[in-house]
Amino acid sequence: MRYYTLKHKDVAHVAASKDGKRAYLLRAYKTMNVLLLKGHDGSIPPLSEALDLNDDSVEILSPIPHPRADVICLGINYSDHAKEAAGFDNEAFGKDRPDPIFFSKRVDYSQGTGNIIPMHEDICDSLDYETELGVIIGKEAFRVKAEEAMDHIFGYTIINDVSARNLQTRHKQWYFGKSLDGFTPMGPCIVSKDEFDGIPELDIKTWVNGELRQSSNTKNLITGIPEIIEILSAGMTLSPGTIIATGTPSGVGMGMDPPCFLKDGDEVICEIEGIGRLVNKVMATESL
Repeated sequence: MRYYTLKHKDVAHVAASKDGKRAYLLRAYKTMNVLLLKGHDGSIPPLSEALDLNDDSVEILSPIPHPRADVICLGINYSDHAKEAAGFDNEAFGKDRPDPIFFSKRVDYSQGTGNIIPMHEDICDSLDYETELGVIIGKEAFRVKAEEAMDHIFGYTIINDVSARNLQTRHKQWYFGKSLDGFTPMGPCIVSKDEFDGIPELDIKTWVNGELRQSSNTKNLITGIPEIIEILSAGMTLSPGTIIATGTPSGVGMGMDPPCFLKDGDEVICEIEGIGRLVNKVMATESL
């Protein structure tokens, strides 16, 4: 099942779709956070209203426009990205890290596909993209072992971990440079875990203005999804609705020679096999 947050006639609705073409309104859930807290068995209510996802009157929002907590992120979780990051700034990214890097990303509002990414050009001179597989927790996890971790996942989505590289390196930590308003596009939907066989191995790609920049597969994660959940839940409770961004492969702007950062008017397409495409355009903040 594919779960959406949709806006129709200026009202936001939680909806479910079996084919990604028509979505049925789930009026029992006011928001996606409520659905994740209560759980959902994948059924469609009888006589449920349906909306055509290709209709111009339907806006696809981020599946979780207002996350209940910061997004938990993994840094340098693909080996090829580790090499390109160290090449950009060895002091910030080139250290030996035998254990996974965790950081949080503040999200006041997550925009969906079709919305803009603000440049924040007054403080950011190196805007970058990172396509990542997002894991959505659906069942409380505390002290969960890796072999049981998949039971606690609700589904998966696409996250663009937009980053201000100059802030990320200047402040010697990643929170501020990753957390500016508009830096967490997500979507277009959450695909329930039962749509995939076991631990998903999915092609992950990014295009900027039609140029393929990132191309890998989630099987290349250094720390896999079950291990991520085991490590985190050893000391913190992962509640339903928790969002985990699992890291990005090589091909980001800072890894190019010379670095190639996003500009006003650029279009970024983040694609993950079996989930869809998250499409956003960059816009100068002074133009908003």
